[in-house]
Amino acid sequence: MTTPITRLFDDRTAAIEAVRKLEAAGLQSSEISMVSSNADNWYSGDRSTSGRVDRDRDGVDDRAEAAGTGAGVGTAIGGAAGLLAGLGILAIPGLGPVVAAGWLASTVAGMAVGAATGGLIGALTQLGVPEEEAHAYAEGVRRGGTLVTARVPDNARARYEQILNSSSVNITDRAAEYRKTGWSKFDPSAQPYSSDQIRKERELYGTRRSA
Repeated sequence: MTTPITRLFDDRTAAIEAVRKLEAAGLQSSEISMVSSNADNWYSGDRSTSGRVDRDRDGVDDRAEAAGTGAGVGTAIGGAAGLLAGLGILAIPGLGPVVAAGWLASTVAGMAVGAATGGLIGALTQLGVPEEEAHAYAEGVRRGGTLVTARVPDNARARYEQILNSSSVNITDRAAEYRKTGWSKFDPSAQPYSSDQIRKERELYGTRRSA
């Protein structure tokens, strides 16, 4: 039997390192998933146009066009291994363009977009994540975070939890911080955070992230 474990990371580099540690500890890449904000354009599936993805050549970044429709764009990142080799760009209502890979990303892409119970919230609650936590996780990604979810064997759960817990966010405490600002739940119809808003969010929690 397997159990899903979900953690939010403020530091994208720490999330990527956690994925690599999970794989090094013996967890198959197919059992891991990652969803990371791309509001600061740290990743592009097409690096030939200064980071802009414009496959239909209309002069508008395809990621921005896709953000309102739930469409997915992007290709695998070169030079990576395991889960990271499958990273691509996916647009989720309320989050905008995200960098995602793995089974959770596929589940999100396959669900009805725009619905309150669809998208990332629906995918997480299907895994058994309490709805209140699912909203906090989605809001964390909206504010620039990275979500890592792993399906781990029950008899090895403690070992894999230790890897994910080492640099992840306490989601209960973070949700309490969000509520202090008037937030109550993730709103898929809200505007995605801008790169400037995410920069301020990172400063609030003392996080600096490299591309």
